[in-house]
Amino acid sequence: MGTRIGGDGPDERHQRPEGLDDVTVAALGKLSEALETVERVRGHLYSAHQLTGTADFALDAAVSLFMQAGHTEMAERIQRELIGRNVIPGHWTFQIVEEFDDGYYAEFREVERQARERFAGGRRHLHEAELKERRRTRGRTGHEARPDYSG
Repeated sequence: MGTRIGGDGPDERHQRPEGLDDVTVAALGKLSEALETVERVRGHLYSAHQLTGTADFALDAAVSLFMQAGHTEMAERIQRELIGRNVIPGHWTFQIVEEFDDGYYAEFREVERQARERFAGGRRHLHEAELKERRRTRGRTGHEARPDYSG
C-alpha cells in the first residue's frame, strides 16, 4: 500500500498503491474526468426525456384552448403532427435513454472500473486526493485531509 503523506494525509483508499507511476495516475484521473462528463450527459438526456414529456402533455391544453377559440384546424394539426410524435425516427425519449444507458454508458463505466481495478486496486480519485494534498493548508481549519469521525 502507499505511504501516508504526513500524519494527517488521505485515508488508505485514497493513497496511491506502491509502484503506481505519475503518468498512470494522470491517465486514471483523465478517464475519471471523462466518465464524470458522461454522467452529466446522462443527466441531460434524462432532463430532455422529462422535458419532452412535459411539453407533450402541455400540447393537450394547447389543443383544448385552440378548440375553445374556434381554431379547429390548428388544434387538429397539433393533435395529428406533434402529440405522441417520435423525437427521432422510431424513438421516444425513454428509448434513447435506455439505449444510452445499456450501451455507451454501461461500457464506459465498465472500462473505467476495469482500469481502476487493474492499475490502482480499485481506488478512486487518486489524482484528486493528491491534488488536495498539494493545495490544502496543513493545520488550518477547513483544510483537513479527511473527516473526523471520532466524536
